[in-house]
Amino acid sequence: MKPITAIVLGAGQRGANVYAAYALNFPNELKIVGVAEPRSDRREAFAKAHSIPVERCFGDWKEVFQREKFADCVFVCTQDRMHFEPVVRALEAGYDVLCEKPMSYDRAELIAMGRKAKETGRVLSICHVLRYSPFFVKIKELIDSGAIGQLVSIQHIESVGYWHMAHSFVRGNWNRSEQSCPMILAKCCHDTDILTWLVGSACQSVSSFGSLAHFNAAHKPDGAPEYCLDGCVHRDSCPYYAPRFYLEHPKAASDGFVSVVSLDPSHEAVLAALQHGPYGRCVYRCDNDVVDNQVLNLLYENGVSVSMSMCAFTAHCERVINVMGSRGQIRGNMESSTLELDDFASGNHTTLQIHTPSGGHSGSDAAMMREFLETLRRGGISKTSADASVESHLIALAAEESRLYGGVAIDMNSWRTSG
Repeated sequence: MKPITAIVLGAGQRGANVYAAYALNFPNELKIVGVAEPRSDRREAFAKAHSIPVERCFGDWKEVFQREKFADCVFVCTQDRMHFEPVVRALEAGYDVLCEKPMSYDRAELIAMGRKAKETGRVLSICHVLRYSPFFVKIKELIDSGAIGQLVSIQHIESVGYWHMAHSFVRGNWNRSEQSCPMILAKCCHDTDILTWLVGSACQSVSSFGSLAHFNAAHKPDGAPEYCLDGCVHRDSCPYYAPRFYLEHPKAASDGFVSVVSLDPSHEAVLAALQHGPYGRCVYRCDNDVVDNQVLNLLYENGVSVSMSMCAFTAHCERVINVMGSRGQIRGNMESSTLELDDFASGNHTTLQIHTPSGGHSGSDAAMMREFLETLRRGGISKTSADASVESHLIALAAEESRLYGGVAIDMNSWRTSG
């Protein structure tokens, strides 16, 4: 089997360590033949890992499309507000495209991207990896089989994790809406997508509340310096003390957060990067403005109601779900890969331990990559095509508009076409 060839635009954490890494694990299926990355250290490390010749290494993604087409597909893994133009250029150049979520922060761009994929006849697949999770696949199977009768309501919790919030949404690249996108889109379009998939209907109405409750100057401890390493007297009592997290927390290494701080993972290099780098800042003295908590109420056209809560202040980064039907109930925790099924008529209680492969998002990252490559080889429609993914983004954007206007209910049928 000849491997699919790909060009990666953006060799950051997801582009390099997740999607392109599939080529290193399964070289018979995927080969990376080009990279565009503005940071020379990341570009050079990526090129070395994938044996990419210098003439196919670019500092600007636009340079890729000044060349004749030299791969089957393009992975668009640039920053959130930089997806639209490279996606459109890649489709027009005859490439199939895998685009990191969110597709865009703009309604018009979302619709235009889907339209461009149809016009060019190319594949545009979005990295909504949860649809490939064995955990959510099993829940979908149980709902569709009638195991809990008529689906009536879902409660869903997106537990961000206090450390993940501090890294990505306070100190990191997603800390400001104007530079990235609203938190509910950046972090939770995964969730609005998976909920819409489970419900199997278009969304009719959205309302939302949320705020930046804690990560602001009002909660700065007395005497806290701008950088943690500048002699902070709260180092032993503050859960967000940067050196403790990046040098001691197991998730810092397992989730690749250390590599964002420094490509050199040595103790000395990490400390040097934290000294006066963005990830060493006091969380109460950053320029962040995205919310650290938000709740959504969704009503779908088939009558199903959904309540969803996203909160930073949790010990684990996990998703917890409660699915309620007329004849039964499903409760689950994605992190532990466990489901509990109750049958009201028989009284039976069944606990299911879902096998999830190792890897990101409980094995979903690799499963999504396999499906994308199979779609390119054999044709068909991706489970996370642009058409399927637009709705989740529109729900998230409507939720943010509702939040900004005090929780007013947004009618989705009129909102989709307005503005």
